[in-house]
Amino acid sequence: MKKLLGISFILLMTAGALAGCNTIAGAGQDVQEGGQAVQDAAS
Repeated sequence: MKKLLGISFILLMTAGALAGCNTIAGAGQDVQEGGQAVQDAAS
């Protein structure tokens, strides 16, 4: 039972880490697009 609980915990932590990476990558793309819009407006 403890082994199953440990494996479940590891899987949940891995899924959470991957979801966090996707969120951070998406935020970086949003910032990049915002910077591009400012650059285009300045041109």
